[in-house]
Amino acid sequence: MAADVRSNDRRAVAQAITLIESTRPDHRANAEQLLASLLGDTGKTIRLGISGPPGVGKSTYIETLGLYLIGIGHKVAILTIDPTSARSGGSILGDKTRMERLARETNVFIRPSPSGGSLGGVARRTREVMLVCEAAGHDVVIVETVGVGQSEIAVRDMVDMFILLTQPASGDELQGIKRGVVEIADLLLVNKADGELLTAAKRTQTDYTSALRLLRPVSVGWTTPVLTCSALHEIGVDTTWRTVEDYWVVMGKNGAFDQRRRNQDVAWMWAEIKDTLNERFRAAPVVAAKIEDLERQVANGTLAPATGAQKLLAAFLGDNRL
Repeated sequence: MAADVRSNDRRAVAQAITLIESTRPDHRANAEQLLASLLGDTGKTIRLGISGPPGVGKSTYIETLGLYLIGIGHKVAILTIDPTSARSGGSILGDKTRMERLARETNVFIRPSPSGGSLGGVARRTREVMLVCEAAGHDVVIVETVGVGQSEIAVRDMVDMFILLTQPASGDELQGIKRGVVEIADLLLVNKADGELLTAAKRTQTDYTSALRLLRPVSVGWTTPVLTCSALHEIGVDTTWRTVEDYWVVMGKNGAFDQRRRNQDVAWMWAEIKDTLNERFRAAPVVAAKIEDLERQVANGTLAPATGAQKLLAAFLGDNRL
């Protein structure tokens, strides 16, 4: 499978990702072997995270950007993280439908993945899926997040450049934009800058530019630019990509690029430890036997949450002192 992935066999790439996303223990062991085989073929790409509120036009913008990139010779992988239904556990997986033109291109690989309820709306295995795409020869990997909750922060910790997409807004609406989201962006794009909204988009660009001057730069040696664009009319995409290339050069020269990736790899290791411990904790028979009863007591107010947690930990660790 590793050899087929390296040769960019699309079916093999899809099968590798399915293997990586599986939760079966035997599949996880095979997935780790596969990733170990591919690791030497990764890391030679730029990883972009694109996020923004629902309705801002993320999918349209990503399609426009993707078409531009393959037009200038790049191979693009797009990982779209779909919200998982709390009722059925399934996901909408509609991005291939929303990116019809891009999905037909041979130098593009689009993979929708359910978030699985992961914190931040980012699929747990997104980092590993990125490695598979890189090994298959894709030199630009784009991660689109759900755009809700902590998704922006989660994707920021796994990409080289985080792009926040917003739309023309009034002064009052700008007040509602969370500072925490804006201050982690390496590039801010005001979409829908065309027609009747062009003036409002320019005003929004000015407002964001002024606001960003009050914030500490998110990356050493880089001041977050605010650009306008129109995904629908394919305006400003070339300027966006030139800004990405400028960012790549600046971050490479000052060493921040390599340092960020090293930090992300360490964070990835600890995230895997946390997730695996949580899975094994819940699956332990001594814990599973007590969870329902303790959850009921906590919900009824007859047991303090902290006490319930300590009882479950005591059962798991076999420590009567807890």
